[in-house]
Amino acid sequence: MNAVRNPLTSLLASLAVLAAAVPVAARAAEAAPPGVAALRRAEARFAPVDLKVDLSKLPASERTVLARLVEAGRIMDALFLRQVWAGNEALLLRLLEDRSPLGEARLRLFLRNKGPWDRLEEDRAFLPGVPEKPQQANLYPAGATRDEVERWAAGLAPEEKDRAMGFFTTVRRDAAGKLVAVPYSLEYQGELARAAALLREAAAATQDAGLRAFLEARAAAFVGNAYRDSDVAWMRLDSAVEPTIGPYEVYEDGWFNAKAAFEAFIGVRDEAETRKVARFAAELQGIEDALPIDAAFKNPKIGALAPIRVINQIYAGGDAAKGVQTAAYNLPNDEWVTKTMGSKRVMLKNVQEAKFQKVLLPVARRLLSPADRAHVAFDPFFTHILMHELVHGLGPHHATVDGQEVTVRAALAETYSALEEAKADVAGLFALEKLLDDGKLDRRMRDTLYPTFLCGAFRSIRFGLNEAHGKGMAIQINWLLDHGAIVARKDGTFAVDGAKMRGAIAGLTREIMTIQAKGDRAAAKAMLEKLGVVRPEVARALARIEDLPVDIAPRFVTADALTAR
Repeated sequence: MNAVRNPLTSLLASLAVLAAAVPVAARAAEAAPPGVAALRRAEARFAPVDLKVDLSKLPASERTVLARLVEAGRIMDALFLRQVWAGNEALLLRLLEDRSPLGEARLRLFLRNKGPWDRLEEDRAFLPGVPEKPQQANLYPAGATRDEVERWAAGLAPEEKDRAMGFFTTVRRDAAGKLVAVPYSLEYQGELARAAALLREAAAATQDAGLRAFLEARAAAFVGNAYRDSDVAWMRLDSAVEPTIGPYEVYEDGWFNAKAAFEAFIGVRDEAETRKVARFAAELQGIEDALPIDAAFKNPKIGALAPIRVINQIYAGGDAAKGVQTAAYNLPNDEWVTKTMGSKRVMLKNVQEAKFQKVLLPVARRLLSPADRAHVAFDPFFTHILMHELVHGLGPHHATVDGQEVTVRAALAETYSALEEAKADVAGLFALEKLLDDGKLDRRMRDTLYPTFLCGAFRSIRFGLNEAHGKGMAIQINWLLDHGAIVARKDGTFAVDGAKMRGAIAGLTREIMTIQAKGDRAAAKAMLEKLGVVRPEVARALARIEDLPVDIAPRFVTADALTAR
């Protein structure tokens, strides 16, 4: 077996327990599928990076824990393939049979995108005979319409509706053709039972009581479909081994942003960096109080827990590993947990360092003015990503719509994710300005913050407008251009106007959070239609960096070594 296929061993083992392969739906190709050269160019947009983590200080028991967690994470990876599209499993098995150069190139891009659609090219198919990427993924019945699902859900009792449109159910048809909610614990029963067994093995091996409590609780959630207790245990986790595993993010659900996708992040805590950033948790209430929104929209008492962890990633799978790699995350998404307890922010330091070196610096050399280019630095890149994750937990999370209190996520539906990502970016900048004013950050960051952000903005918009972070960044770039805070220069580079940046940042923060507080889906759609686009000057800039990597392609060297033993 050649080098391309070696990492697939565990994925294939997971696929072996999946349900019978679903036939691949075919359609007439609108254009000739890309050949080997084009596929290799697409692959080259991801710079290869070996992710190695020093485990020498971990006892043997915790290395065993990591190995079991990686194995469970690979099951999450296989489950995510099924969630993306019902034909993914059958298609993967077909691709594995083609050992030609074309087959190898197709396989690599399929694994990078978790399906046959290029996530950086607005989900354009790169394989022949596949349909358009389904907006509803494989989370709702084939042949159903969004309106049909909405009407069905509206007719349910409140508790039934919450369950049916919640994170942890699919919607299917029963034998009579009626829509029904199916809990993940039943939909994915075999795979989750195996993942639960691996988590219990890890729990039995660890010496850390808190880690054991989380692993046992999450194993119970996999088979019982009740995740709240394990979310609480994860919030309280304070361990050298930092696992995030299960159904979390809702980006793949293009209809309602309601259904959670399976993913795994497995890492080891960077103790020194975690101590350095822990102080920011104490600043969150002050930032909330200072937000440039109506006082009625502010939370007078945010959740008491706001743990921040800096880890070095060993493995990522499922939704965590599709296309562009996650640099940090803020979880859980259960609004009850975030309202009563808070949320945890996890920073992936080795991933961020790789992105900065392989992507950000090359973009800076091409697109920033010479003066701004000189001020691009890793510290503001890292700190803004941290603040992005912190402010996900700030601002409005509930709205009153038609006399009923609902979550902002439910009120904004398909518009939610892009606006929430834009909010986190721009309110993160607002928060950093406040911390600089208060003397909580090195004042030299004023010189580096906005040039580094601008460079990062061009990095993120390359993710594509079909992706929440990419569309959210388009909103920000266009707003800042309209307010003169970013200036397009005649030589094709861009510069920051620091005098205008602060007001523009506060204005966009206010605009987005007010839409969220009111649950105003019409206003959200209007903002996306106006600002969630690539304008000509930005398109020209993107053309200038077309040959540069968009992101990284991690090779999980340490994870492979752990599970090979």
